[in-house]
Amino acid sequence: MVEVAGVDGAPGGWVVARVRPGAVRWDVVPDAAAVLSVTAGCAAVGVDIPLGVHAGAARRACDVETARRLGTARSSVFPAPPREVLTAPDHPTACERARTSTGRAISLQTFHIAPRILDWDAVPDRPAHVVEVHPELSLRMLAPDVTFTSKKTARGAGQRIAALARWVDPAVALADLPTGARLDDIPDALAAAWSAQRWARGTAEVLGPEHDDRGRPMFVAV
Repeated sequence: MVEVAGVDGAPGGWVVARVRPGAVRWDVVPDAAAVLSVTAGCAAVGVDIPLGVHAGAARRACDVETARRLGTARSSVFPAPPREVLTAPDHPTACERARTSTGRAISLQTFHIAPRILDWDAVPDRPAHVVEVHPELSLRMLAPDVTFTSKKTARGAGQRIAALARWVDPAVALADLPTGARLDDIPDALAAAWSAQRWARGTAEVLGPEHDDRGRPMFVAV
């Protein structure tokens, strides 16, 4: 297995898991540019954040398809609003803009991830090996026999670590966790790396492929 990486949001930045046979290396970095720097040698990088948005009211096809595949866990999908909503200075303004453009307000959680979406949106030439992933869907494909509970619970955390053990040795993956990442960010980053490996091998499923308002590919790889 060549080295691949999974990326998930962490307080103040991003947690990055770089996975190769027998080794997992961790970093916590401040922005998308730093992610690209530390993953420069990776065959594929899976990022748990919308990569690409629409200018208008249309929903992203990959959000719709990911939610459909997740079924009862669809609440883990935060549909990416239009760019003008993402740039709003506060949540009330974002809701006002969203109601005007889409007919509905956005959640506070979606507003809070807006800076992370814009961080990647500002990357001028995103490499083709950097793809959007959704860890909850990755985990359900990795362990289709498991009925996952909330990742915020001890049982849910254990289920995710056990599922990831089908792919990577937990003793290796969890031996030297980085300062600055929350405990529930760790399984998400590893699950993102699992989908990145599938992308590198050409075996990933591609959900809702289309192009964003700037003409860049927009999809979720699983």
